[in-house]
Amino acid sequence: MENNVNMRDWLKDFGLSHPLVIGGPCSAETEEQVLKIAHELKDSDVSIYRAGIWKPRTRPGMFEGVGSIGLKWMQKVKEETGLLIATEVANAAHVKLALDHDIDVLWIGARSTVSPFIIQEIAEALEGTEKIVLIKNPVNPDLSLWLGGVERIYKSNINKIGLIHRGFSTYEKTKYRNIPEWQIAIEVQNKFPDIPMICDPSHIGGRRDLIFDISQTALDLNFDGLMIESHHNPDKAWSDANQQVTPKRLIEIMKELKIRKETNQEEDYKNKIDNFRTQIDLIDYSLLDSLGKRMKISEEIGNLKKSKNVAVLQSKRWKKIIQKMILEGKEKGLTEEFILRIFKAIHQESINHQEKVINS
Repeated sequence: MENNVNMRDWLKDFGLSHPLVIGGPCSAETEEQVLKIAHELKDSDVSIYRAGIWKPRTRPGMFEGVGSIGLKWMQKVKEETGLLIATEVANAAHVKLALDHDIDVLWIGARSTVSPFIIQEIAEALEGTEKIVLIKNPVNPDLSLWLGGVERIYKSNINKIGLIHRGFSTYEKTKYRNIPEWQIAIEVQNKFPDIPMICDPSHIGGRRDLIFDISQTALDLNFDGLMIESHHNPDKAWSDANQQVTPKRLIEIMKELKIRKETNQEEDYKNKIDNFRTQIDLIDYSLLDSLGKRMKISEEIGNLKKSKNVAVLQSKRWKKIIQKMILEGKEKGLTEEFILRIFKAIHQESINHQEKVINS
């Protein structure tokens, strides 16, 4: 993607000494609610006030936003607080209404990014806009869809572009609402280093108690900003109540976060090595998670062997596994000695789990 414009210029225009913060309720509910939250955030690190006007929901019958009337409330926010205003757009009609009401930042949601047809429609409606356009990752961990979305927006002569990492849906039950899959965001950062990357810890966590840790990880990975949902009475919110924090808590989070600054060569080295170590930590957690899942499958195999009176050790199967892993490992730059040591340990742990099942 050729680029003669520095797409970080719009972020530099804020002149911030801290990461960009986008805050506000998941949904605009009433004019009073929108203005109350905005006034509580106006003297904080929040530079952009967000609120969902149209809320695409998984199933019909749920609250799907107040519609265009909410855009007038957002205009009042800008008039009374000086904050820039942001909302999600999911089609060309949304784009037109948002531009007509002078919305400063438009973001494209995960359900829209997943469809090249929708992205193209929005891109054409935004053609040549000077507004800031943020693109969330698609619902599923499909790197090409995210990259494709960026390219379609860029080709519509839009230079103020940013990315939002909000995690990825999964069938597996985890502590996250949407699994971070940080490595995908890191890969996008590597491909588009000039495009600011913002983390949405509210949608990744799905729980307000996870927001701080997710935010800190994002900053440790050199993300440029955070989008955090905030409501003056989160438990009574009309949508996503569990993942919203009060304005007071959002302000506390920003004070508690460790924000690294590049001040000299020694500090630059520390920042870079901390970033690499954070990436390694994330991979290590993923390895442990995968090993735990592997052992649960081994226990199921143990149950099956017990029911059929089959021996735990199956030598032919073990030889096939180790031969295949040695070849795979070499392709990834891993030595045969290392592969043998790792997989012998995994195999022994698997045997231990199966024996425990069979002897129980």
